[in-house]
Amino acid sequence: MRRVFKISLAPALAAVALASVAVPMSADAQVRPGQQRPGGSGENADGSQQNERRRAPRIAPLRRNAAAGPCPYVKILYDAARYVELTGDRVAASNVAFTGEIEGLTSTCAYQGDDPITVETRVLFNLGRGPQADGEARTYRYWIAVTERNKAVLAKEYFDLPVDFDGALTTSVTQDQTIVIPRAAATTSGDNFEILVGFDVTPQMAEFNRTGSRFRVNAGALAPSAADQ
Repeated sequence: MRRVFKISLAPALAAVALASVAVPMSADAQVRPGQQRPGGSGENADGSQQNERRRAPRIAPLRRNAAAGPCPYVKILYDAARYVELTGDRVAASNVAFTGEIEGLTSTCAYQGDDPITVETRVLFNLGRGPQADGEARTYRYWIAVTERNKAVLAKEYFDLPVDFDGALTTSVTQDQTIVIPRAAATTSGDNFEILVGFDVTPQMAEFNRTGSRFRVNAGALAPSAADQ
């Protein structure tokens, strides 16, 4: 199943090199789990360096493009890397409704001269439904933000992620995004910018993630003691 969206980020705040950020289109394909871990910028989803030992890819890598300089840093925000919907007043697998985890992220970029920086990203979402899930369909929400590196957010856009589990307890969805960042001058390189990806989570969900607590995406599929981590 393929869906195509035409989207654009709102004009960014005045900054060293960013006039606006545009995300012209994205496409996603729903598949079963079993694809790739983060790539881009030589870092894992939490920003740590990758192990030297190469792992088999779980999502198809993006085609590498020529760039006149370094690419923007593309990362998953740790506090928003997981989505855990809980019911009741107790943190337990038996109270889990829908879950999600951003499992993989790859990116590549291209720019020459004073052309805008074009960043291609591919994100892998692993999603699940627990014993409290209402139905087999859920529309998740996630966002992409562009920042001046280690400084203010320049632009942020939210996206709906409709998912049909079709009788399964877990599924995976990949989404491709194209982000265009205009530059003030040819001397402005990609490493002046950072692109962050995350689920749209509540403050309670963010705190749950921040403490290191988590459930597997198939929480509740087994006995609670086996599903908890």
